[in-house]
Amino acid sequence: MSRPYRCARCGGPVREPGIWSNAWRCERDGDVDPVAPAVLPSHEQLAAAVHEARVPFWLPWPLPTGWLATGLTRAGDERTGTRAALLSCGGPNPLGGYSELVVIAEEPGVGLGAHWAGLPGVDPGRQFAATSGPHAKVHVAGHATPLWCVDGTADNAVYVGEAMGLWLWLVLWPASAGALVHDLSLVDLRDAPRDLQPPLGALSRRFEDGGQENGTAGR
Repeated sequence: MSRPYRCARCGGPVREPGIWSNAWRCERDGDVDPVAPAVLPSHEQLAAAVHEARVPFWLPWPLPTGWLATGLTRAGDERTGTRAALLSCGGPNPLGGYSELVVIAEEPGVGLGAHWAGLPGVDPGRQFAATSGPHAKVHVAGHATPLWCVDGTADNAVYVGEAMGLWLWLVLWPASAGALVHDLSLVDLRDAPRDLQPPLGALSRRFEDGGQENGTAGR
């Protein structure tokens, strides 16, 4: 049985376009971008996802030692194309235990990053605009890119910035895994060598129920 599409903003169910509307609709959030069921980023799935994508598919590369890619999904439909792209990975936390990371590139107004971060609204919001200098920098497609740490949920670390005119989100669990951000470099899989294929793990359980276990269900 195939998994259903979900709302980018809350992870809830969505209704397909019909006779009266060509938009996907969530009972809570109205017209939204649908999120496709998550898959492992195999060579075949990556090739299908990045083909003519409007936004980057950012992959931390090289992955931290012992890490594996654990999921890939995207938001958008045939009318809009891919408006947001998410790739997840996981592995050892330098401070002990297991840690996970999702990297999201999205156009303004989609809401996928805010949902996964546990933030209200659809974009980083006032707390992003009110902060001072950046808290971290990552190399994005070879360029040093500033990121700001914003408050998500108690168990995660959330960094957000802009790259290529789009929102860039990095959400890590647990919060102590936020230290990993300072050592990351991101490559756009649309421009990566064809033989680049990340090592795969099991599909992350965070994709269950549209990611609602990320702490956004009750907002």
